[in-house]
Amino acid sequence: MMERTGYTTDHAQRGGREGLDLPELAAWPNQYADRDYWIEIESPEFTCRCPKTGQPDFALVRIRYVPDGLCVELKSLKEYLQAFREAGIFHENVANRLHDDLSTLMKPRQLQVEVKFLPRGGIVTTVKCG
Repeated sequence: MMERTGYTTDHAQRGGREGLDLPELAAWPNQYADRDYWIEIESPEFTCRCPKTGQPDFALVRIRYVPDGLCVELKSLKEYLQAFREAGIFHENVANRLHDDLSTLMKPRQLQVEVKFLPRGGIVTTVKCG
């Protein structure tokens, strides 16, 4: 039987924030802050773990945003996303955490985060924020 990862109702309500040591996201100045334009980023190799069973979850992360003064630095984003690999976190919490952290970092004019989890047990989950 698979060992549980310490899931509790409190864990779910916190969104998996405690015990999740993520590297700091970095940003750089937007050179075209005088106009609206979309930046689209995809990461097809996102992984985390189910907080109840410890089973691995695999997902495609899509981030779309209209920057204001700052743009996310891609190396820091890659390292940030990779840090979820062993985290026990619900699908909904992944998308909302990404949205919150990117919003706090960049304060973009618009931001959309979509996380499409691959099938596990015949179920596909897609969570969209923004």
